[in-house]
Amino acid sequence: MTDDARAKRTQTLAAAAKAKSQVKTQAAEKAIRTLVKRGEPITFQAVQREAGVSHAFLYNHPELRGRIERLRAQARPVPPPTPPADEQSTLVLTLTGQITRLKKQHREEVQALRDAFERAHGENLDLRRELARRGEGAAIPQARTIGPC
Repeated sequence: MTDDARAKRTQTLAAAAKAKSQVKTQAAEKAIRTLVKRGEPITFQAVQREAGVSHAFLYNHPELRGRIERLRAQARPVPPPTPPADEQSTLVLTLTGQITRLKKQHREEVQALRDAFERAHGENLDLRRELARRGEGAAIPQARTIGPC
């Protein structure tokens, strides 16, 4: 095969590839317009299905890719608005106040229990002393071990 024949064959293949690419590009653009008219979401998959082209073709074609990405971003739903800062701060203040009251109540209850424990300990000590004082003149009962049941 001569160099001229090879060059001619190469040119023919390149021209065919370019023509095929142009046809695919036109089909993709037509698919995008059709999807927009129908009000359908513009995605790579939808354009690929409508135009009959591959994902790779769409991703590798910079103009088509950018257009599809822009249209896809426009069609995304807008997230619901966040509540105003005033409502959030009011909620935070309310909850903080409740936590503060509960902590104070907890500390007061713990202190009351400690006081009651100290009084009981003091009474126990007084009773032991009284028992010891009375035990000097009387016999102190001994503890008995109970046998097996």
